[in-house]
Amino acid sequence: MKVLRRLLGYDDKFFDLLEASAAEAKTSALLLVEMLKKTRDVLSLDEFVLTRRKDKRITEEITEQLCKTFVTPLEREDIEALSFALFKIPKTVEKFSERYLLFCGDQVKGVDFSQQASILEEATETLAQMVSKLRSHAGLETVKSFNDRLHHLEGKADKLMLDLVKDLYSGKHEPLKVIILTNLYETLETIIDRCRDAGNVIFQIVLKYS
Repeated sequence: MKVLRRLLGYDDKFFDLLEASAAEAKTSALLLVEMLKKTRDVLSLDEFVLTRRKDKRITEEITEQLCKTFVTPLEREDIEALSFALFKIPKTVEKFSERYLLFCGDQVKGVDFSQQASILEEATETLAQMVSKLRSHAGLETVKSFNDRLHHLEGKADKLMLDLVKDLYSGKHEPLKVIILTNLYETLETIIDRCRDAGNVIFQIVLKYS
């Protein structure tokens, strides 16, 4: 049966590629966590750009293989939807890092991003585990538990965002600082939203096949 599947063009390559993409999303989150711990004089965009480019190549490879493969383990539109959802994560992380480096100075000096970074790190780890469950054909309840976790983390990030914005608009901060930090907070929240969106795609795929 395995030989027949390979003759038809069906093998594990799509699972390999999707898992590689999820790994790049996780790597980008870890890079962001480390960046937020460093001082300005050692900050660089190079690793973020490299990770995003690697994930872009994976996404392009998935699209190419979809055109070449006769039989796929999942529906083509599902593979493509998940591929694009995963790629948005390192892409948005890079966007945050660009803005952080641009704004990094007195306006963000001493600002604690550790809570958002912790949520993001857990979200990308949870997402990577969800992607791996596609290969093993995990049951709906298993995947749902991971997806529920992502929604919990996204809700936690939303609540944190409201608290931070409330403080920003309390009147004790300079207007420029309010603008800069609001932008950074919103971009961080968007990254976590991207993780939730990718998780939703996975859940919908598993639901379809359950």
